[in-house]
Amino acid sequence: MDDLIAGSMVGQQEMAQRLGVNVTDLTTFAYVLQAGENLLTAGELATKVHVTTGAVTGILNRLERAGWITRRADPTDRRRVRVAAEPEAVARVLALYGPYYERLTALFASYSPDEIAVLTDWFRRATELANAYREELRGQERGTGGGGGSPEAPGG
Repeated sequence: MDDLIAGSMVGQQEMAQRLGVNVTDLTTFAYVLQAGENLLTAGELATKVHVTTGAVTGILNRLERAGWITRRADPTDRRRVRVAAEPEAVARVLALYGPYYERLTALFASYSPDEIAVLTDWFRRATELANAYREELRGQERGTGGGGGSPEAPGG
């Protein structure tokens, strides 16, 4: 598991370098892509990426200058801005990640439906666990979190 996580982190860094952005900007763009037509606000992106609203403004400025995103006025609240991916940037990202996702699709095809159900359940639950643990740590930083005890070493 640790190898998968470490390899994914290194892989994200390499992908970001190939695309000419930093990892935080690429992560932010990934959330913009994931949202699809349900455009996110700058504040929502700040929460997802766990940065301040000031920091997300800098991220969005860089992505906009690079032609990756556009800002659109929120149709229901002109004070808010929503973020949309630029088609050319989407194409660049898909060109780089496409072959990897094709290989993942082939890998998943080698599993039975029951095995896929177990994998899906595990990834969902592991993601929820990771998110809850990060929130716990954030609460400790703010002086509001529980937890306690000493952390165990990775893998063990």
